[in-house]
Amino acid sequence: MAKVKYYYDSENLAYTKIKTRKRIKIGYALLFLLASALFGFLIFVLLLNTPYFETPKDRLQAREIENLKLHYSILNKKMDEINEVTEALEDRDNNIYRVYFNKAEIPDSIRKSGFRDLNRYKDLEGYNNSQLVLNTTKRIDKLSKQLAIQSKSLDEILKLASAKGNLLLAIPAIQPVRNENLKRIASGFGYRIDPFTKVRKMHNGMDFTANTGAPVYATGDGVIARADNTASGFGNHVVIRHGFGYESLYAHLSKYNCRPGQHVKRGDIIGYVGSTGRSEGPHCHYEVHKDGKVVNPLNFYYGNISAVEYVAISHMANQENQSLD
Repeated sequence: MAKVKYYYDSENLAYTKIKTRKRIKIGYALLFLLASALFGFLIFVLLLNTPYFETPKDRLQAREIENLKLHYSILNKKMDEINEVTEALEDRDNNIYRVYFNKAEIPDSIRKSGFRDLNRYKDLEGYNNSQLVLNTTKRIDKLSKQLAIQSKSLDEILKLASAKGNLLLAIPAIQPVRNENLKRIASGFGYRIDPFTKVRKMHNGMDFTANTGAPVYATGDGVIARADNTASGFGNHVVIRHGFGYESLYAHLSKYNCRPGQHVKRGDIIGYVGSTGRSEGPHCHYEVHKDGKVVNPLNFYYGNISAVEYVAISHMANQENQSLD
């Protein structure tokens, strides 16, 4: 029962019941409801933003989210490596394989195009980490498409190669010095500092540093056109005429293991590393010529190195440093 309150009426000498107006009662009720709602809102905000009120389930989910972010980060780093190798393979495909067989290169607009379906990733949107998941998924799809296109291109090249076996044997396709004998690639193709004049000039080949006496190998099948020291600056050098417009040159040898007119196969030892002629130290200066024009040998090492090794060699060879000859 509600309490009844009275007041003493001194005029009438009697107790009179205190009557509360309905309007005041409603006001009190609304004020109570407003205070309750405000208090509830404050508690909700505190629970939402204060980690001290996290439940074990919330903490577990937070750890899982951080682990997923870490896995996505590792996955993206691996995709960076795969992408680098894929681009090197695509470059070789366009500039070597397809050139050999007079096939048009595949443009980047086709190789690296994404998917035009705007609804393809719709299910991944609307979450806290949607952008991370979305970007990673798009990268995976793009790489998958690039690899599918490259696979089809190599299938096409394989069919052409089966009919042109002699051409493939003739193309200078390996390093003249093996990796186990190689100290480093001292200088690549392009403008380099001349070791004697200290002037920047065109370096028409690649310098492979190795110990004196390390074997030098024929990089393709062919006939020995020269094995002498009469060319200026090259010292003891060998020239192989491979056919199909290809020639290769090996300079600064310590001695020969071939003679003019001799037929050699890819991988035969034709001489040994030295420092004869215009040379700063023991190395093999190697050049490739196509149709009478010097070309970058880096584009021809597909016969005995992996794609990862190709990327590493490319980084070293493209440094604009001082050559050894």
